[in-house]
Amino acid sequence: MSSTPFPRTTGRTKGYERRSVDSFLAHARSAFERRSDGVTLTADDIRQAAFPLVKDGYEIAPVDAALGRIEDAFAARERDARIRAVGVDGWVEQARATAQVVLERISRPRTHRFRRAGLLRYGYRIDEVDLVTDKLVGYFEHGDRVTPEQVRAAAFRMQRNGYAEEQVDAVLDAVVEVMLAVTPTR
Repeated sequence: MSSTPFPRTTGRTKGYERRSVDSFLAHARSAFERRSDGVTLTADDIRQAAFPLVKDGYEIAPVDAALGRIEDAFAARERDARIRAVGVDGWVEQARATAQVVLERISRPRTHRFRRAGLLRYGYRIDEVDLVTDKLVGYFEHGDRVTPEQVRAAAFRMQRNGYAEEQVDAVLDAVVEVMLAVTPTR
């Protein structure tokens, strides 16, 4: 019997496989409480978590929201450990360097920000990715309000010769890392 509070899908709607989610969450809890027998888990591991889609699974949105909160907790712990290891100045410099690399990528001219998937292959819609990255430029350059949850929730339709998914995803992950690095501990 599952003890997770997630609602289940009904009808033809697919959701995350319950057993996979429950197992991952148990592993995350153990790792966070440091009972994981040497197995570690990072905020990046949480962000990369993926589950099979099945009928009668957990609804996707509530699980993703919970994973976002868990990622935040791991990121705060990692940030604190990094500050202890390299000091505040070293930590700030690392976060600044990552932010600069990201900003240089997303500040490129529209339609030229990422590698293309190829003429006969599908990638993310260029106009949609450029719209999101324009907002992120505003965040980095002017302090516009963008939250990690908004970046995590970014979804793009597909088009032939669109932006390469893995490259866009890697940059969005780096944006979330920077945001979590500079977010004060609650």
